[in-house]
Amino acid sequence: MRKIITLNLKQKLTGFLKTVFPETKFELFLFLLFLTAYGFLGTTIALNYRIVFDDRIPWDAYFSFDNRAIVMTGGGFERHPLANYFFNWIREFAYLFSHGKKDETFRLVLAWCSNFAVSLSLIQIYKYLKNIIALPQKISLLILFFFSFFTTPILLSFTPETYTYTLLFLVLFNYYAALKLRKEEKISAAALALAGVAIGGLTVTNIVKVYIPLLFEKKVFRNWRKFGNLVLRVVISVSVFVLLFLYRLDFKFLNFLNKSGEQYEKFSNPKVTPVWDMMVSWFFGGNLLFSSFATRDYHNKKGFQYKALFMDVYSSAVPYLFVAAVLTLVLWSFAKNFKNKFVHILMISFLVDIVIHCILKFGLHTSYIYGGHFIFVIPLLLGWLFYGYKDSPKTLSFLYGTVSVLFFYLIINNIFRMAEFFEFLEMYYR
Repeated sequence: MRKIITLNLKQKLTGFLKTVFPETKFELFLFLLFLTAYGFLGTTIALNYRIVFDDRIPWDAYFSFDNRAIVMTGGGFERHPLANYFFNWIREFAYLFSHGKKDETFRLVLAWCSNFAVSLSLIQIYKYLKNIIALPQKISLLILFFFSFFTTPILLSFTPETYTYTLLFLVLFNYYAALKLRKEEKISAAALALAGVAIGGLTVTNIVKVYIPLLFEKKVFRNWRKFGNLVLRVVISVSVFVLLFLYRLDFKFLNFLNKSGEQYEKFSNPKVTPVWDMMVSWFFGGNLLFSSFATRDYHNKKGFQYKALFMDVYSSAVPYLFVAAVLTLVLWSFAKNFKNKFVHILMISFLVDIVIHCILKFGLHTSYIYGGHFIFVIPLLLGWLFYGYKDSPKTLSFLYGTVSVLFFYLIINNIFRMAEFFEFLEMYYR
């Protein structure tokens, strides 16, 4: 009996490792390629500039990321309920190499942790395209490299933030859930609890996305036993999350409600920029395509002055056309694959963020930082669009050509804007 249990545990561990990490030599090659490319970028920034972590700068040094606050405290409990535990590990790991100092080595380790997470996220994207959608390698690689040049993976590859690890956990869970649904298997209570703690613990609103795949389990609403089992698994998962959260709050739940209300008021007030332009330039476009930048004067309330960098709205027609083209492909994919449960899972997940940021307007003025929560949906939906026309060579050629043109423009624009970002670093963060 003991041997059977041990064997079962070994099989589950092996399956887990194969799901999370590169499984084939080609996947390992891709992982090392991204790790090298993003690593070169992150290493250059960490060793030569202070912007990844400066103990004097609490927030907003670039694009409204809160690097120092996140690394040192995990951020506010009202939005990042369990992030303090996660970033305690990250911070202590960085201290091992920097001998307790917050110097360039400390910054380098933080950047490489982010690099590892983003590179692994890209491998999860590739696995989904290859194993779930079953696309030809040529198309999978086009979509993968297209995504790798999006604003979000570029910035998160060297940024120690909750969004960086949320991107990894969400992509990983979507791939895992898709594997389970494809095999018509249940997502276990343990997996849901782990995903709820990891994903919801870093950003509380994302916990909703953990339960979306459950809606598409086979005959779950036709069989009362299956539905009861679903409810039980959700209750167990939520209970684990709530207990851990309350333990952090010392069981003072009213603090969470009061603080959440304050945060909503702070981050949801309308700005001078029209709402439609914030949605296009920052929520949709800002996570794909860099816009021009604007600098502002900030201080840390203790007398230290510093420059902060933010994205401006797009200043020409071409970026708007780029965003429109990508969104058209996404909607086309949804329409073409309307009966596909995997596509519905992705779109419902995307809709959660659209409601939070575009309808409720929470953080819409800086929504280009939230891409880790949803931007991975775009390459996956592009993959499903190609799948929908697998038997139509002419349409496939059109789609391949269209994405290639968009990719070409994306490379030129984002490399140019990153050069401007380095000019900003040279001027203010040496």
